[in-house]
Amino acid sequence: MSLDADLAFRLAVFDHVAHLRDTLGGVVTPSALNEGVIFEGQRIPIWSQMKGIFRPAFLRSPGAALTLFTAYDGPYDDQADPDASHFIYRYRGTDPNHADNVAVRRAMELRRPLLYLAAIQPGVYDPIFPCYVTADDPAGLSFHLMADVLGDPQLVTRGDPAQYEARRAYRTVAAKARLHQQQFRFIVLGAYRHQCAMCRLRHTVLLDAAHILPDSDPRGRATVTNGLSLCKIHHGAFDTGILGVDPDYRIHLRQDVLDEHDGPMLLHGLQEIHGSAIETPRDKAKRPNRDYLAERFDRFRAA
Repeated sequence: MSLDADLAFRLAVFDHVAHLRDTLGGVVTPSALNEGVIFEGQRIPIWSQMKGIFRPAFLRSPGAALTLFTAYDGPYDDQADPDASHFIYRYRGTDPNHADNVAVRRAMELRRPLLYLAAIQPGVYDPIFPCYVTADDPAGLSFHLMADVLGDPQLVTRGDPAQYEARRAYRTVAAKARLHQQQFRFIVLGAYRHQCAMCRLRHTVLLDAAHILPDSDPRGRATVTNGLSLCKIHHGAFDTGILGVDPDYRIHLRQDVLDEHDGPMLLHGLQEIHGSAIETPRDKAKRPNRDYLAERFDRFRAA
């Protein structure tokens, strides 16, 4: 296969995965990935649940890997070093010359864009693409990956090397931050049975994981007890101080909002929940930290 055909196939895979991601609310699942992609009239697999490093037979020549994936709580410590501007992807085994490791190295040599599937929950992946293999670390038995923009690899890296390295670093750090938020979202929404704690809306695509104490606070970690599952309306109202939640899990609206006359959304979506209790996780260990709520509620009342 020519490099042009190789790239055309990869771009078709990225386009297909982008559609899956948009359809599934920002993530992809094994059942969706297992469908493969139709290219030049044939269905071609794009990953394997049994192999972290995947190259379909279709890409036997020039031989570069297509897809890398990490298993949730798997045996490899991928994504280590959260402060680095790259992802770490561990070798298959300890032999640098294992066929799978050679396929990843080939992607680096040819500057082939890869699909990187980062697990955020068992069976749920955040697809990051295109990714490029930017370094091979035999001593650490790992490769370094960086995210970048779509396009011809020759064009992506043309010009000032410092510029594209800075772009890749920026996009990789942004992807890491998104992974962090996706993981937080899944643990929080799961604890609240995928519904808004205030209005019980169950449309997952309209739900967010809201921090009680923000990321900027040293205690504002992405843990379930520092989160609330809220629909986008109530998340916005919570973050902007229109409403607050006291340590007894009661909802309070700002007085000027209670006095306002607007329309049905204000009446039914906000004013009518004043004084009601949020729905908390059934597992007591996953309920909101009352001390965090008290601190956040004090800020709400002081505003």
